[in-house]
Amino acid sequence: MSSTDFERALAAAPSPWAVWAAYAVPLCVLPSAVWRVSFLFTEEAATTWYMIFLSALSMVLALSTLGLVHRWGEQVPHWVPLLGGRPIPARPVVILAVAGGSLLVAITVYFVLNQTFHFVPRGWVGVGHDEPVHPVPDWEVLRYYVPLIAWGPLVIAVAADYRRRVTLVRAPAR
Repeated sequence: MSSTDFERALAAAPSPWAVWAAYAVPLCVLPSAVWRVSFLFTEEAATTWYMIFLSALSMVLALSTLGLVHRWGEQVPHWVPLLGGRPIPARPVVILAVAGGSLLVAITVYFVLNQTFHFVPRGWVGVGHDEPVHPVPDWEVLRYYVPLIAWGPLVIAVAADYRRRVTLVRAPAR
């Protein structure tokens, strides 16, 4: 094994901090997802389908971050018909991850600025015009959402490590 091959093998492994960060993403999303699903057991069951869908979607997106530090994020699993075993192109993965992380950061910044400066003074209005205006959330609700602040930066950091690894591994040998 040449020194270049050894460097590529080391580059193929994700950084330990990136693995920790990737596993932290679902843990950041979990409190708000569990809180939303807890509405199943209340009398406010009118919006539970939305809450369940939002919880499931956010958890699936959070868990997909793990693909940035595992082999199944670099190659389509063999059990997938017609595509199994093919490498996943790195550029779209990185673009999608950075765009998603940036969107999460932008939403967080907007929420914090709106809570501080009250750009939009009234609370969220749900689906339909007849939905009542909801009060601005207090700490009893926000405590489940505070961990989401880390979601966007963690995804961007893990995507940067993924890009570093994949470009070093897929670069032609000299």
